[in-house]
Amino acid sequence: MKSSARVVVIGGGVVGVSTLYHLAKKGWTDVVLVERKELTSGSTWHAAGLLPLFNMSYSVGKLHQYSVNFYHELEKETGQDVGFKVVSNIRLATCEHRMDEYRYYAGVAQTVGVDVRFLTPEQVKDIWPMCNTEGLIGAIQHPDDGYIQPADLTQALAKGARSRGATIYRNTAVTAIEQQPDDSWIVKTDQGDISCEHVVSCTGNFARKTGEMVGLDIPVIPVEHQYLVTEAHPDILARKEQGLPEQGVLRESDAGYYLREEAGGMILGPYEKGAPCCYVDGPSDESEYELFNQDLDRLMPHIEACINRVPAFGEVGIKTVYNGAIAYAPDGNPIVGPAWQLKNFWLNEGHSFGITAAGGAGWQLAEWIIDGDPTVDMMGVDPRRFGPYASRGYLRAKNEESYANVFTTHFPDEERAAARPLKQSPCYDRMKALGAVFGHVYGWERPNWFAPADYQLSAADLDIADCLLNDNHSPAQEDGRIVEKNSFRRSNYFDFVGQECRHVQSNVGLLDMSAFSKFSVKGAGAGEWLNSLVANNIPKGNGRVGLCHMLSKNGGVRAEFTIYKKGKDDYYLVSAGAMERHDGDYLFKNLPKDGSVQLQTITTQRGVFVIAGPRSRELLQKLTDTDLSNDNFKWLTGQFINVGFAQADALRVNFVGELGWELHHPIEMQNYIFDEVMKAGAEFGIKPFGIRAMDAMRLEKSYRLIPREMSIEYSALESGLDRFVQLDKACDFIGKQALLDWKNRGFDNQFVTLEVHGIKDADARGSEAIYKDGSIVGRATSGGYGFRIGKSLALGMIHPNLADVGTTMEIEILGKRYQATVIEESPYDPKNVALRS
Repeated sequence: MKSSARVVVIGGGVVGVSTLYHLAKKGWTDVVLVERKELTSGSTWHAAGLLPLFNMSYSVGKLHQYSVNFYHELEKETGQDVGFKVVSNIRLATCEHRMDEYRYYAGVAQTVGVDVRFLTPEQVKDIWPMCNTEGLIGAIQHPDDGYIQPADLTQALAKGARSRGATIYRNTAVTAIEQQPDDSWIVKTDQGDISCEHVVSCTGNFARKTGEMVGLDIPVIPVEHQYLVTEAHPDILARKEQGLPEQGVLRESDAGYYLREEAGGMILGPYEKGAPCCYVDGPSDESEYELFNQDLDRLMPHIEACINRVPAFGEVGIKTVYNGAIAYAPDGNPIVGPAWQLKNFWLNEGHSFGITAAGGAGWQLAEWIIDGDPTVDMMGVDPRRFGPYASRGYLRAKNEESYANVFTTHFPDEERAAARPLKQSPCYDRMKALGAVFGHVYGWERPNWFAPADYQLSAADLDIADCLLNDNHSPAQEDGRIVEKNSFRRSNYFDFVGQECRHVQSNVGLLDMSAFSKFSVKGAGAGEWLNSLVANNIPKGNGRVGLCHMLSKNGGVRAEFTIYKKGKDDYYLVSAGAMERHDGDYLFKNLPKDGSVQLQTITTQRGVFVIAGPRSRELLQKLTDTDLSNDNFKWLTGQFINVGFAQADALRVNFVGELGWELHHPIEMQNYIFDEVMKAGAEFGIKPFGIRAMDAMRLEKSYRLIPREMSIEYSALESGLDRFVQLDKACDFIGKQALLDWKNRGFDNQFVTLEVHGIKDADARGSEAIYKDGSIVGRATSGGYGFRIGKSLALGMIHPNLADVGTTMEIEILGKRYQATVIEESPYDPKNVALRS
C-alpha cells in the first residue's frame, strides 16, 4: 500500500470514483481512493440509475448537464458498457402552476444549452401509449435524458481512473484522519497510513462519521427511499418483440413519482411524505449492500395515482421492493466544495441524485482542488451555505421535508415550514405583531413583507388544483390564516410590497437586517492584510465606509464586503446574511500566520436596523445628540452615536437608494431601539418594510448581488464593478493578474439594466434567456418590478456589443417573449441625490 499520495479520496461509490477519475484526468495521477468494502456497496448499488436533467438550481443543473454528456464519452474512452439508455424523460403537468414551473425551467435550460421540448397531451400519448392522458394540460420532454446502470458506470470510472495512474484500495477502512502543522494530512487505515496534501470525503451515508474524525458537523443525513420493481407486462413485452422504442422515463410531478420500463416490467419510485431519516449516527461498521424493511402503506397514494395514469401498472405483480438510504442535505442539493475551517479538506457529499450529479461534481471538485477555483458558479452546492445552526435535529426535520418536496412545484417565492422559526432577532415578536410574513435565510427569520391585520386568503383565492401535490401557498400563520399565495407570476403580496416601497420613498421605513454577516478584523496587520484581499482600496480614514470585493483567483467575484474603519487597526466587515460561513471561511483561510490579525465572527452580537426614507434624518435626530446634518455626517461614513439610552454604529449606507442609516447595535439593546424608533417615527408615519421591498428597490438602483450579478463565472469588470476595482492600487490583491489577463483576452459579457415592456402579470426573476434576432445573447440575473419608477426591470449579462443604452432585444418570461431595452444604470435617482441629501 502506498504511504503517500497527493490526494486521498475516501469512499468508493460513484461520486468518489468520479472524483478520483477527474483528478487523474486533469493530470494529478498520484491519487488514491480507499473504500471500506467493495465499490458501490453503499447507496450506489441500489440506485435506480435515473439521469434527470431537470433542476431549478443553476449549479446543480450544470453538474447534471456535464454528467449526461460525459457518460457517453466515458463509455467510448474505456470501452466499457455503462448501460446508458437514452429513452428521454417526460414530466407531466395537470395544473397551470406546474406548467409555469416548466416554462421558467425551460428558460433556464436554454441559457445552459439543455434541450427541453413542450408536449401536448396528444404527443405524450404518442410517446407513452400506455399513459392515460385524461386531466393533463401538457408536459415537457428532455430527449437526451434516460437512465444508466450505476454499478457499470462506477466500474467504468474506476477503469478510466486506473488507466490514468490512479490507485484504488478496496476493503480498506479509514480509522482516523489527522491534519499536520503544515496543513497536510495523514489518513489512517486498517491497512496502513497514507500522508497526503488533500483529502476528499465522498462517504455518502457515512458522511457524519467521517466529519467527526476531523471535527466537522457535516449537514447530511440520509432518508429512506423506496421503489418498486414489477413483474413483466404483456404489452411491454409485445412492444419489445415488435421492435418499438422504450417508452422512456415518465414523471407525474403532480403525483410525486417516476416510472420507467425495466426488463419488460416497470419501476415506480414515489417520493412520499413521512419517509424517515436513517443512519442519523451513521451506519454500522459492518454495513454493506444494506436495505430497510419495506413500508408500502406510505406509498399507497402514489401507487393509486400511478394506476390511474398508467392502468397497466395495476395489472402486474410486485417483484421486488427496494428501500435504501439516500443522502440528503436540507435543501436537497449536494454538498460539493471545501470544508470550512480546514485547509485542503474537501466534501463531495449529500447527493440525493448522485448518479446524475457524480460526473459533474467530480469534474468541478477536481478543477477546484487543482486550480484553486471551480469553473462553474458552485454557490448552490457550496458546503458553507449552511452554518452551525444546522444541528442534527434541524437536519432530520429539513431533510425529511426536502425529500417529501422533491416533486412539489418549486415556486421562487416558496418558504417551507420545517425547523422554523429557529434564529430570531429580538424584535421578531414585535415585527410579527405588525403583520410580518416571514422568510428565512441561513436559519434567520426575516420579514419578507407585511400583511394588514386579519388579512387572509380564501379557498377561492388559493385555487388549489385537484392533484396529490397541490400546495401553492406559504406556511400558515400561527392562528391558521394563509396570507401568501406562491406563484411564478405577480402574487397577492405584489401590491403590498409596492405600498412598502412607495412609503419608504415618501416617508420613512424600518427594515430588520440583523441577519447580515458581521466580522471584526483587528490588529497591527489588519489594514495591510485587508487591502491585499480586496480589489478596492479599503477605507483610509476613521469613520469611512467602503464597498470592497474579494475576487476569485480567476478574477471573478467571490465575496462582497462593506468595510467600516472604526479606528486604528480596527475594521468592521458586513456581508450578505447567507454568506456568513462562506465569507468567514475565506477570511480565515487567508489569515497571516504571524498573529498580526485577529478575526472574529460577531453576527449574533450585533443587530442591524435600516432606517430609510426622506424623513429618516428627522426621525433619527430626535433620538441622538449627534449632528446628523449632511455637513457633519456625509454619505459613506459612520459614527458611534447614542440612540436614546442605547448606542449604535450608524453607517450612512443602505441597499434601497434613499436617505438613511444602518444602525448596527448591541443585540441586547435591539428591542429598546426598536420601540424608540417606532415611537419617534410615529409623527412621520413610520412603517416597517420587508426584504421583498428592499429587493425591488435595489433593482431600481442596479445594485448587484452574489451569486447573481456577481459570480466567479463573470469577471469583476464584466459585472460593472469598475469603480470598485483599483488595478493601480499600491499592493497586489487576489485575482488581480488573472483579471488583467481576462481583460486583455476580451470579455464575453457585460452587465446591463433592462426595461421590460408589455408585462401584465409576470416579471423576470433571473435566469431567463435574452434574445436578439432570434439568438440567445445573454441571460437575466435578477428581475422584478420597480414600484418607484413604475417599470418592469431585469438585470442581466449580455454580449458587450449589445450593451449600449437604447439597444432593444427580447427576454423570454414564462414562455412568452417581451421587448426589453437597455437603459441607464440606476434608473431611480441615477445621480444619488436622495442618498446624498
